[in-house]
Amino acid sequence: MSRTRTVDNAVDKVVSADGTAIAFEKQGTGPAVVLVGGAFMTRGAFAELAALLAGHFTVITYDRRGRGDSGDAPEYEVRREIEDIDALIEGPGGGSAMLFGMSSGAVLALEATARGSAVARLALYEPPFVTDDSRPPLPAGYVAHLTELIGREAYGDAAAYFMTAAVGLPGEAVAGMRQAPFWADMETVAHTLPYDGRIMGDTMSGRPLPVARWASVTVPVLVGSGDAGAPHMLTGARELAATGDNFTLRVFPGQEHDIAARVLAPALADFFRGEQAR
Repeated sequence: MSRTRTVDNAVDKVVSADGTAIAFEKQGTGPAVVLVGGAFMTRGAFAELAALLAGHFTVITYDRRGRGDSGDAPEYEVRREIEDIDALIEGPGGGSAMLFGMSSGAVLALEATARGSAVARLALYEPPFVTDDSRPPLPAGYVAHLTELIGREAYGDAAAYFMTAAVGLPGEAVAGMRQAPFWADMETVAHTLPYDGRIMGDTMSGRPLPVARWASVTVPVLVGSGDAGAPHMLTGARELAATGDNFTLRVFPGQEHDIAARVLAPALADFFRGEQAR
């Protein structure tokens, strides 16, 4: 494990199984919790949530491969991202950890747990499943088209395609977003959008979830969703929570996909401590 420094924070790195360096930060004391981000997210996106949890846990935030201070590999495979999580669990996590995954990061955390990562408890917020007809499914060839755009370095177009095809925003809204200051940051990590597409697989097809895919998950799982966002998010969360008796649904009143950290943190803390929801 090596250490580098940014202007404000110490950034540690673990080396994943394929030799890729994965950057992370760690704060707090207690049982380890690894926070897994979704599309566009780097470790800084969890700053407020991590600070709120650090009074109870050792909180590990990290840059998924290809983002921020982390490295990448020439060819992408989902199992490599699971190996990244394993390296974080084995290193700063001390051999076992609890996971929280947000959006497509929730599906990555679920996959890691299903494939045998040393996860003691798993919390997910709004894995973006599309299992009904409340919105269009992902277009056929979605990942291939993203990959083609990125191959010709059309990062802005790739980000815009994600926002319309995957998120479901109207084109005119995305056109306005492209003029905003934050758009440049989105373009910086847009080359990793096919990674999230590969993680989601066919779970945004409008068909029922392939629940047998996660039958090996036997640890306690909290599945969270807001009730004020896109209807398909809550539908997908309900369907996933019905997978088994170890899955519990938690609906957050008034919350959308971008849930407030001050609302989420107490629920995560209770769940990770094995306590009933307040």
